Amino acid sequence: MSDATRDIEALIELMARLPGLGPRSARRAVLHLIKKRGQVMAPLARAMAEVATSARECAACGNIGTADLCDICRDPKRATGEICVVEDVADLWAMERGQAFRGRYHVLGGTLSALDAVGPEELRIPRLIARTRDENVREVILALNATVDGQTTAHYIAEALEGTGVSVTSLAQGVPIGGELDYLDDGTIQAALRARKSVQ
Repeated sequence: MSDATRDIEALIELMARLPGLGPRSARRAVLHLIKKRGQVMAPLARAMAEVATSARECAACGNIGTADLCDICRDPKRATGEICVVEDVADLWAMERGQAFRGRYHVLGGTLSALDAVGPEELRIPRLIARTRDENVREVILALNATVDGQTTAHYIAEALEGTGVSVTSLAQGVPIGGELDYLDDGTIQAALRARKSVQ
């Protein structure tokens, strides 16, 4: 194998490690990049090199940005007394796409898991508790995934904040907008029934 071929194969192997890309998808992506090296590959390489040196976690919430504090934590208008707790940065970005929440966030970095030996100290739970005191937080909104580990983490946080005067709420669960009952799983239907409300 020549050095050039070895370099291309190494790039394919690296691309295949990305979420959602297997070996074949990575090979197609690399071939596309090579064909469009001037328009896509070179700018992509420059942007990746820049982000590799400048990206960092926000010291307050755990979001990804290029400064010690992210744009959300620096924005005084977002100091509403509400913190939305999410598992990871992808969840934070999903919440921001909805443009419905105007407070601040707290990224845990995962969920509690006895099987994987992930306890509160491995996550940012102690930092969350400190933030509720330091930032005069009135409400903590738990926007965690509806998995066993997600719900275990939500209960742990709720118990940790009990007696602090901080209101702990969670996102509603149930039928999605545009969803049809026939296509929903049993757990979603059960959650929707438990969260039912008056129609008025």
